[in-house]
Amino acid sequence: MVKNLIRQKLEGKFPGVDFDILTPPDDKMGDYSTNVAFALAKKGNRNPFDVGEEFAASLKGDKELVDIFYKIEVVKPGFINFHLSDDFLREQMINIIEDKDYGLNKTMKGKTVMVEYTDPNPFKLFHIGHLMSNAIGEAIARLYESSGAKVLRVTWQGDVGMHIAMAVWAIKIGKADTLPSDDVSLEEKMNYLGKAYAIGATAYKEGTDSMKREIEEVNKSIYKKDGDEVDRIHNTGRQWSLDYFEETYKRLGSKFDHYFFESELGQKGLEIVRQHPEVFEESEGAVVFRGEKYGLHTRVFINSSGLPVYESKELGLNKEKFELYNPDLSIIITGNEINDYFKVLLKVMELVIPEVAARTEHISHGMLRLPDGKMSSRTGDVITADSLIEQTKSRLPESESEEVREKIAIGAIKYSILKQSPGHDIIFDFDKSLSVKGDSGPYLQYTYARLLSILRKAERENYELPGLDLSRVGRGGRITNYELLGHETELKLMKRLLEFPDAIEKCAEQNALNGLALYLYELSNEANRFYEIVHILSDKNFERRNARLMLVNTVAAVIRRGLKILGIETLERI
Repeated sequence: MVKNLIRQKLEGKFPGVDFDILTPPDDKMGDYSTNVAFALAKKGNRNPFDVGEEFAASLKGDKELVDIFYKIEVVKPGFINFHLSDDFLREQMINIIEDKDYGLNKTMKGKTVMVEYTDPNPFKLFHIGHLMSNAIGEAIARLYESSGAKVLRVTWQGDVGMHIAMAVWAIKIGKADTLPSDDVSLEEKMNYLGKAYAIGATAYKEGTDSMKREIEEVNKSIYKKDGDEVDRIHNTGRQWSLDYFEETYKRLGSKFDHYFFESELGQKGLEIVRQHPEVFEESEGAVVFRGEKYGLHTRVFINSSGLPVYESKELGLNKEKFELYNPDLSIIITGNEINDYFKVLLKVMELVIPEVAARTEHISHGMLRLPDGKMSSRTGDVITADSLIEQTKSRLPESESEEVREKIAIGAIKYSILKQSPGHDIIFDFDKSLSVKGDSGPYLQYTYARLLSILRKAERENYELPGLDLSRVGRGGRITNYELLGHETELKLMKRLLEFPDAIEKCAEQNALNGLALYLYELSNEANRFYEIVHILSDKNFERRNARLMLVNTVAAVIRRGLKILGIETLERI
């Protein structure tokens, strides 16, 4: 909010000048700082400090800035520092309390954003890679919603292809026993499908030539949808998988608006490829894209059997997205192991469906690993999302309810993912991720619960709290005595509250959530320090006590709002 005001003032005076608005590492250096003098000095071949002095003098004549900052100073070698007025902070408390959407913005109002994420494959288990994509994709979707966009959540289901054919083949020939009955649990059904896939994959890689040919024939049969035994096995396994995924989405707090299936978009992809012989060429019976001329690599789009491979299905998918919804922006979340593939795909899209490519953005993430590096588990060759959640829950006190332990565990995992810079591998450390004394999801949940405990106690003791309703944390009546808030910890909390809108806007610009996670961690640190130092309920000054309670209420509301964007649930008691 304040950063944007400074930027607007500077851009108005010097349009086209590139500069930053920074937060100094030490409060003594001010609350905000800008390097604009360096950019101006470079243009005029002058001393940055001298330019800064002249510029700061002109800013001191701006009444709006004077009302906000009690001091605007230049420090060597040329930074201009801004010191917020305590009175301005107190005035802003009223605005923050009365704004039920504080922190949210309208920068994307009227825009439609589609976010594709998670993308698990039927006949396979939902592993921690899918969990990572889900956490990031859901948070990005919520981030755009907080900026006023209409958001469509979609997921891409690989329900055809060799991985499906391997599993169906193993079931068809009886290698994986008969299909379980409908009355067994989803977990048993998915373990059965996982076993079938493992058998089929081994047969295809290490088996006889006849086995490979049989699996390839099953693959062709799946595309035909003839209503035969292959079709029956495929449809049954696919439905089990979708039901299983749906349970996991519900557990993680995600709900998709549209499910796209490879089986439905392969033909559309084939048509796109065949319509552009100038982009693709035949090679040994297949159709390929020669990426080398663009500094990329060659990829197959139609195999020698005439079937669409994943690449051409992706073309069909992305065209279908825009034909159905015509989003202003389409974001795709995947692991970074397919970055090179996506470079090829986006280049092909640029050549054959340029209107789609221009509004498509790919965001990649790293791997989620455990400290010992092991990725295997008893359920298969990768750790499932359910397994990681249960392992995390098992480290929490049994005195907590199942519901509380579930929310803490999922919050711990999500925060560990979202607090990191995008694209990097993440080591999930159980102890650090569950700590209530460090940079963790449970620490933020604990801080929120701690603040609510103060408000509950005030309510029980019938303190007169003008307009404060605990059932609607974050809203309150007008209190005009914030001038009584003068303690160092109170002023720091109010400064932090002012930074909330900036944190959200910056995250939206970067398509990353680590900035918001850091903001909430620092706000929680300030809140806990305030709680430990300042006497709130025992304060004999009635007006100051109420002002402090409204400050507690407001901080709790901002933490809850921020955690909601991250997809992490708050707890009223821990």
